[in-house]
Amino acid sequence: MHYHHGDLRRALLDAAVEAIGRDGVDRLSIRGLARATEVSHTAFRHHFGDRAGLLTALAAQGYASMTSALGAVAITGPKSFLDVGIAYVEWALDHPAHFQVMFRPDLVDEEDPVLSEALDKLAGALMLGAADFAGQDQPGNPRTNPLALAAWSLTHGFATLALAGNIATGDTPEERVELIRSVLRHLTPPD
Repeated sequence: MHYHHGDLRRALLDAAVEAIGRDGVDRLSIRGLARATEVSHTAFRHHFGDRAGLLTALAAQGYASMTSALGAVAITGPKSFLDVGIAYVEWALDHPAHFQVMFRPDLVDEEDPVLSEALDKLAGALMLGAADFAGQDQPGNPRTNPLALAAWSLTHGFATLALAGNIATGDTPEERVELIRSVLRHLTPPD
């Protein structure tokens, strides 16, 4: 694979997504990425420092992208809570390489300000869905608020199981959404 390096940082992130998608995050090699993008190991280090720096940038990119996807869902009532969950799972299934990195604190620099800001924005989007469902603002964050934690656990668990091949998600996008909806519906109030 040959890259034109108008934006080497972006090329390295794209190559990492491809490598993680193919081989998994645990097999990601910096030297392999440098070879694949035809740059020196030193050029890689200039942009990311080390493997953790690359994975931190990739996680921040994933948080920002997922936040945009969740923000695109209109929050207008308790049923929109379901739509936010569907958007979460759909995003994860469409971005498996990012998803493998985003929720692995052992892989990233949690003190990185860009990562922290991106994670805070995602937490805010998740809490908007919880507030809408409950009909009132919800305190805390998704890691401590019981309602948000229940919803996050279900959606994240579903996505993780589907990505690992433990759940067949259907043959069409419509079947996939209907399956996700039927599972997540257990967290929404009855009509």
